Amino acid sequence: MNKGVLYVLSAPSGCGKGTVLKEIFARNNNIYYSVSATTRSPREGETDGVNYFFVSKEKFEELIASGGMLEHAQFCGNYYGTPKKKVMDELESGRDVILEIETAGAMKVKAAYPQAVLIFMLPPSLATLKKRLTGRGTDSEEVIAKRISEAEREINMSYKYDYVFVNDDLSDAVSSLEMIMKSAKYLVNQNDDLIKGVLQKC
Repeated sequence: MNKGVLYVLSAPSGCGKGTVLKEIFARNNNIYYSVSATTRSPREGETDGVNYFFVSKEKFEELIASGGMLEHAQFCGNYYGTPKKKVMDELESGRDVILEIETAGAMKVKAAYPQAVLIFMLPPSLATLKKRLTGRGTDSEEVIAKRISEAEREINMSYKYDYVFVNDDLSDAVSSLEMIMKSAKYLVNQNDDLIKGVLQKC
């Protein structure tokens, strides 16, 4: 049985990652969405194991020390990261896994697991992204300016990814991501067992 494929999806804030992924999961039940772990306290309405795995700082640092985190970072005094065991177990079972993480985390995952397929979702333009963020009505102009600046930095990181696609229309974006995920299954680095199996039959 072939291993599953580890997909890493990144995009600037406001690009609609969550909406696109919701459609992907609705169409395919053989994809595991990797839930991140964090040391921050749960917010109202959040469920352990669904939104995050909420763990103590001590437990998180034990996981780091033992190599139990695929990637991790600190933000506002709290740890965030991807528990390694669950991801590896799902991949070994033949199930595909999607990580939805920022660019720095994606680079760490690629270093730890070179077979990971990095996918970057682009906005149609920075102007469109700014319009989307403004339309939310939740952030000040100063915060939006910072988000746009961060988006520009992240987009420049997309050159280090394997695939890029644009989210201008939801249906088109979902189709693009599905095509990318299908094509990635034929990459040589995803088919080591297949190639070895053919050679053994000689």
